[in-house]
Formats: sequence, structure tokens, C-alpha cells
Amino acid sequence: MSSSPYRKQNGKSDEVSVTLTDEVGRSLTCNIEHSMDVEGQEYALLLPIDSPVEIFTWHGDDADEAAIPVEDETEIDKIFDTARVVLQEQNLTLRRTAVTLTVIGDLPDFPEEDLEPDADSEEESDFEELMWLTSFYHEEQEYAIYTPLDPFFILARINDDGQPELLSEEEFQRLEPLLPMLEDQFFDELE
Repeated sequence: MSSSPYRKQNGKSDEVSVTLTDEVGRSLTCNIEHSMDVEGQEYALLLPIDSPVEIFTWHGDDADEAAIPVEDETEIDKIFDTARVVLQEQNLTLRRTAVTLTVIGDLPDFPEEDLEPDADSEEESDFEELMWLTSFYHEEQEYAIYTPLDPFFILARINDDGQPELLSEEEFQRLEPLLPMLEDQFFDELE
């Protein structure tokens, strides 16, 4: 394996942008936030430059029903143009990128009072924190677009040319138990 130009002695990398491409040719520009060697293979934690977003929907009439993330490519294809138009009203440009949908533009500020920890929210800390951006209807179905408040890291393999590649499902399953430790190590180095 050749040495990556992004790797430093402590595993931390300079702010370097790379482009990650998925199997259908969509790309996502990311910064390499941290690189590490695992069993002789170099991996990197990538952070998208543009803001990741997720689209959720609800099925049924129950008001307390949990939101379901829209992950089916066919459903995303159907609602994409509508979602793009409602985000344009907030001066945000929705993009189909590798791994996740992203928006370009300035996100609204998150209200500070919502950042205060609740004494009762300890058990909810396992859930991803999201900020609502907008809602819309498509063919009488309600959808909502959110952006994650925590960094959206992508674990990628660095190939011999120094370029990031998406992991296979098997490789991701093998490395997934290491992710919390790698993220903790990265945040410890930032302090």
C-alpha cells in the first residue's frame, strides 16, 4: 500500500478535500477529518462540505407515529423536484450526491434554548438530533426535510491512488464496532 499524502504522524489530516463517488456515478466532496491504518489498510473519516439532509415521511393517520426515513431511490426520484423547490424558497439548493442528499446554502440558526440538555432527555441520547428545515406534500403524502446537528461522518477506504472509496457492506460491518472509538479519538484530538 502506498502512503497517503493526507496522513500525518498522529493520524490527523490537514484540511484536504476529496471527492467520493458512488456506484451510479454521483459524487460528494468531503474534507478528510481523520485518517487511520487498520490492519494495513488506510481508512478516513470524511465530512461532507455541503450540509447533509434527510427526508422523512409518515404512513398512517396516527399523529404519534414515528417518522420513517425515505431511503428508497425510486421514492426519492418521485419527490426530489418538489423537495428542491420548497428548499429553494429558503435559498437552499438540494443536490443528489453520493451517500446522502445535500444542500448548498446557509442553514437557519438552531435556537440556543434547544441546545440545553433536558434532565429527562438522557434516555433519548441514542437518537440522532435533527433540525427541521421544511415540510411539503407530494401526492397527498407529507414529507419533512431535516439536517443532522451532529457531524455526518462517512468512513471510506483510501485506495492506492490516495482516493476515497465506499466500503462494501461486509467491510462496513467488520469496521462498524470501531466507529464510536474512532469518532471519540477524533473529538479528543480537537480539544
